[in-house]
Amino acid sequence: MTKSAPIGVFDSGYGGLTVLKELAKQLPEYDYLYLGDNARAPYGTRSFETVYQYTLEAVQWFFSRGCELVVLACNTASAKALRTIQQKDLPFINAHKRVLGVIRPTAEVIGNYSISKQLGVMATQGTVLSKSYEIEINRFFPQATVYQEACPMWVPLVENKAYDGAGADYFVKQHLNQLLAKSPEIDTILLACTHYPLLLPKIEQFAPKGMKIISQGSIVANSLSKYLLNHPEIASRCSKNGIIQCCTTDSTVDFDANAAIFFGKPVKSIHILLGH
Repeated sequence: MTKSAPIGVFDSGYGGLTVLKELAKQLPEYDYLYLGDNARAPYGTRSFETVYQYTLEAVQWFFSRGCELVVLACNTASAKALRTIQQKDLPFINAHKRVLGVIRPTAEVIGNYSISKQLGVMATQGTVLSKSYEIEINRFFPQATVYQEACPMWVPLVENKAYDGAGADYFVKQHLNQLLAKSPEIDTILLACTHYPLLLPKIEQFAPKGMKIISQGSIVANSLSKYLLNHPEIASRCSKNGIIQCCTTDSTVDFDANAAIFFGKPVKSIHILLGH
């Protein structure tokens, strides 16, 4: 019997499925295990300590299911928990396993999209307060200026399937206007939350003509593809049967209905408990 060692993909809710979709498209041979912590979502307004605790519980759960590599497909978890888990926890839990985030791979390339080097970042409050994108983007593009806008209503709109209604119009326009008021030179906007791609049609509708709006899914998939090429010792330990399994900490009925929208095809999830 072949050992199952899927690549773990974690999010507070459904947003990470926009990343999983791209991972499965670019690296279809691998097995994937997705977990949405829907019972405790959203993470964006929670404290650093709480997000770290929840994320660590999820990482340990993935490891207990045979995952050698876990991708935090959640910007808030990447901003508030990743570094501590990598530096403090992994050496004691299992130094051979890996936990990766979505901020660094995005920061490495986002400056290439901009001519003015004036970048807008739209994210959850937690990601904005962490200043992770400012720090990381300036590391790779020291000449860039980063303007951030917290959009606390965007995740609830998406999670409640209200992303294509009139309510979404109001909040999309409000935050776009607030961001663009910070600099007339912004020519590129990064959607620094994996839920936001579902709002992309609205954002494009209200953004100035010619504005580049960048989602993270394909960027993260490209980065993981390169990572696995550069780390054959990790790639060889990940199982390759093309199997995708989804789990949620909340109702599977709700998860399956919503997940199909994010993932683009039907999803059949399993309910699990974290922190018990």
